[in-house]
Amino acid sequence: MTPQTVAEQFVTAINAHDVERLASLMTSDHRFIDSLGSVVEGRDSMQEGWKFYFAMVSDYHLKISRCFSPETAEDETMLVGVASGSYWSDGLKRPNSGWSTPVALRAVVRDGQIAEWQVYADNEPIRQQMRAV
Repeated sequence: MTPQTVAEQFVTAINAHDVERLASLMTSDHRFIDSLGSVVEGRDSMQEGWKFYFAMVSDYHLKISRCFSPETAEDETMLVGVASGSYWSDGLKRPNSGWSTPVALRAVVRDGQIAEWQVYADNEPIRQQMRAV
């Protein structure tokens, strides 16, 4: 499988909020790097991270408009699109909490699994929603 195919499968699992599928697509030493540069290491830690995130943004969705792989990196691909969702707290969707922001995603693929997933996005819209609660 190409890195692009694996990354597209990862996005499909994200949009389905399928944490088990996400875990199956991660290497055991998976690294997640968020848009602020914070790093989560390991499949188990990130599996818990996705559970937490989907509880907080239960309608999280990625709409990918373009995917490309650098010629110099056989194991990497980039995806560009829009991330959207709403902020939920205590199982309730917060009023007027919808947000949408451009996103770029970098995937490093090793042996058909995501070894590194890096997010480039402006997360200020969701931070504003969290502060308003």
